[in-house]
Amino acid sequence: MGMLASIPMLGNLLQPLGAYFADRTSSRFKYSMKIYLPARLLWLLVVGAIIWLSWRHLDSHFLINLVLVIVFLSNFLGALGSASWLSWLASLVPRRLRGRYFGFRSRAANLTSMICVPLIGLGVSYWPGGTIQGYGVFLMVGISAGVISLGYQFFMRDINPQTLKKKKDQLIPSLAIDGILTDEDSISLWQDKNFIIFLIYFSLWMFAINLSSPFFNIYMLDALKLNVSWVTLYNSLSAATNLLVLVRWGKLADRIGNRPILLLIGVIVALTPLLWLGVGADSLSIFLWLPLLHILMSGTWVAIDLCCNNLQLGIAKVENCSVYFATAAAVAGVSGALGTTAGGFLAQFSHLGGFLGLFVLSSLLRLVALLPLVFVQEKNSHSVSQLLKKWLQTAKI
Repeated sequence: MGMLASIPMLGNLLQPLGAYFADRTSSRFKYSMKIYLPARLLWLLVVGAIIWLSWRHLDSHFLINLVLVIVFLSNFLGALGSASWLSWLASLVPRRLRGRYFGFRSRAANLTSMICVPLIGLGVSYWPGGTIQGYGVFLMVGISAGVISLGYQFFMRDINPQTLKKKKDQLIPSLAIDGILTDEDSISLWQDKNFIIFLIYFSLWMFAINLSSPFFNIYMLDALKLNVSWVTLYNSLSAATNLLVLVRWGKLADRIGNRPILLLIGVIVALTPLLWLGVGADSLSIFLWLPLLHILMSGTWVAIDLCCNNLQLGIAKVENCSVYFATAAAVAGVSGALGTTAGGFLAQFSHLGGFLGLFVLSSLLRLVALLPLVFVQEKNSHSVSQLLKKWLQTAKI
């Protein structure tokens, strides 16, 4: 299970290659179309296979293998375009609005997912022609929606990566106005100490997180013997929590900075796995502690995810930001895959504590991973000590 969960993360290894190709083009828009349009149209092969199998009444084993192949190919294509897409957004979204913008964007995506996934699941289950045929119909709807979404990129201002490599006075004026440019844009990636420190934090953090996170659901199903409906309900509760708190975290990040949130909330996220030691299969845990635990996990993790992405956008140099994003994604992918694989391996040994021992180890490593973040610098960010003093003074009043 751990190795299976680590496979999508390994696709991030292609992000540096994608950044290399993207930075040698003259249009973010054209590169995005060349990558993401084929990634969406690949799924037409599955639709065609479903039609063929329904007509010939053949075994569905071939269809399963085809879906797996398409999943791998679409993920790898997505990895090739991810860094370029994030670089495009970094150029278009002003620094002072990033927290609110990405918070609102994630909230819209989560709301769409909450509405569409259950409806599509019901549609596939009760389709008159069977589940496979129903899957083909809704897959075609999804492909159409994906292609239409790419059409909206026509209305986005295109960015030429070659322009960003020129001198500051030759760059797009709005980028300078928004404060994205710095006097140190000529520093190469591996000479950027601030980014290297962030990379150390990011790699350690992703390893520690993925050491335990993929196994919380498995722990509930396997060790606590909970029904899958309870696990689904808890996950839905987590998604609802995301919708409620995302924008608030975004506004707070714009006001005090991303780094202090990562440090303060990071401590809570680091200690969260220890709370799993106190839950069981009793009624109190099922109806109270597990729902509260999922609300806490979701509400804090969404802050970490949002602020970590914003911090990457803030410390990356504009003229080669896609290389920064790709490198961070590749390192995170490898670290996350190693963490998931190691977690699956360690969870098998009962003399090491099984899942509970794994959760304790993950908590300790998460705390250690926060140490490099103390030395990461972020512009216009409040210091943690000042924030704590201010909050303590407010509490006394």
